[in-house]
Amino acid sequence: MLDMRPDCERCGIDLPADEPGAFICSFECTYCAPCAEALDDRCPNCGGELMDRPTRVGNALKRHPASTERKYKA
Repeated sequence: MLDMRPDCERCGIDLPADEPGAFICSFECTYCAPCAEALDDRCPNCGGELMDRPTRVGNALKRHPASTERKYKA
């Protein structure tokens, strides 16, 4: 199950689990669409491809809430 991290690691913007617009690599590093584009869809941590993160909604989100651990480091 995806961790569903709550923020962009590059700029810190909120990325709610129930909304589109987040991009992840295979290690679940998470970025917003503008940052993923600026990174040419490559994760700066592992070099992996950044892909659209699926959303988690409804009962699935209630049963398996998104992570609250923020990864952005100013």
